[in-house]
Amino acid sequence: MVDIYKELAKIRTAGDDVALVTVISTSGSTPREEGAKMLVKADSSIIGTIGGGSVEERVIKEAIKVIKMGKPQRFDYSLKEGEELGMICGGDVEVFIEPILSTPTMYIFGGGHIALCLAKMAKLVGFKIVVIDDRPEYANARRFPEAEQTIAEDFAKAFRKIKIDKSGYIVIVTHGHKGDETVLEGALATEAKYIGMIGSKTKNQAIFSHLLAKGIPQEQLDRVHAPIGLEIYSQTPEEIAVSILAEIIKVRRSPPSGNQ
Repeated sequence: MVDIYKELAKIRTAGDDVALVTVISTSGSTPREEGAKMLVKADSSIIGTIGGGSVEERVIKEAIKVIKMGKPQRFDYSLKEGEELGMICGGDVEVFIEPILSTPTMYIFGGGHIALCLAKMAKLVGFKIVVIDDRPEYANARRFPEAEQTIAEDFAKAFRKIKIDKSGYIVIVTHGHKGDETVLEGALATEAKYIGMIGSKTKNQAIFSHLLAKGIPQEQLDRVHAPIGLEIYSQTPEEIAVSILAEIIKVRRSPPSGNQ
């Protein structure tokens, strides 16, 4: 028998999001009894079962939505023959779907004006903040009191001090093109869910060309949001930070491909 809670602990250690599905009430004939549990991952894979069949298929789809919404939901299903789910058990089942989400971390490379605004805003919407800059006066706790960690280090070496997993969001806003390229090369070697780089289309294309020449495949570069942020015609550091955070929220909350 699968130990759901041991599996849940493993998933959380890996930094993945998951939904815990629990059968909270049944009446009549149903595949599983009250208390039956199942884990649904963001890629639709499951651990455990609540009985299989069309009910379980429906619950998996709802669980993916719950993960993205970040809010628990309750659902009722009828298993009577001839009704929508097409099952013949004859009973009814109610399930509770609870999202269990890793805390996302935003890694801001560059400690300038945009980073100052973005760190404050991202903290308000639930991100852990890590700021990295190769200038100590720009990466310190006094300048970024909301950050869980500040790293004053050469950008290439900084990647050795952090482990960026699937719950990581990388924002590249360094003080120069060389720094941006160095960080982007390191970022592409991570499992980060989001990688965004500031700069004009011309500058970004030049960086992409350099990395392609180094052997980085195009499909890796296709992961990058550049120019960074939603197009809202932002101009000030505060407005640019809003556009970046809006794009990150969109990526975070959008359902996986095939689960819209």
